[in-house]
Amino acid sequence: MRVVIGEDSVLFREGLSRLLEDAGHEVVARAGDAPTVVEAVERTDPDLAVVDVRMPPDLTDDGARAARVLRERWPELGIVLLSQHVESRHSVELVARGRFGYLLKDRVLDVDEFLEALRRVAAGGSALDPEVVTTLLRGRGRADPLTLLTPREREVLALMAEGRTNAGIAARLCLSDRTVETHVASIMVKLGLRESSEHRRVLAVLTWLGLRPETGEGGAVRR
Repeated sequence: MRVVIGEDSVLFREGLSRLLEDAGHEVVARAGDAPTVVEAVERTDPDLAVVDVRMPPDLTDDGARAARVLRERWPELGIVLLSQHVESRHSVELVARGRFGYLLKDRVLDVDEFLEALRRVAAGGSALDPEVVTTLLRGRGRADPLTLLTPREREVLALMAEGRTNAGIAARLCLSDRTVETHVASIMVKLGLRESSEHRRVLAVLTWLGLRPETGEGGAVRR
């Protein structure tokens, strides 16, 4: 996997580079500010960009804004945003496009989990930090379709939002694969996603995030 790293902290940037290289990945560029991240991706054509949300020149949400530029120019690029704190609006804006992850920097300390999240995003999946998922779950009203779900089904859907497969969910919740499949099927029915479509899992997660897009015939997402 070829990776561009966008991080203004030299120590964190070099530590992340070393971590990725030790895991057998190639760090093709390192950038200390948001504009350089975009330039580096254009120059190196990586599989994945790992970008800090807050970067120079403004040290606000420059990295997140750069990520939106990357997504528009390179739709197939995997993008992982890193943040010190939960800033869920950035994940809400980008998650619907796929190939996206939003992780807190503390998650890097769990090396195996972090590397697996990067691989998942580079392969076309998603990886949302559990704290981001929890934040997005708050503040829903009575009309929320998720009120139809049981507590266990909400747990399963939250783990789907993190980008986990049925097998990964089963391992996390100590359930059988068949039990997880049953929960997923029930979630799809309760959220009105009965149509046969490869997008159903994505639509379920978008509904969970409050981002359900319009769909056309056969459930295909309108882009």
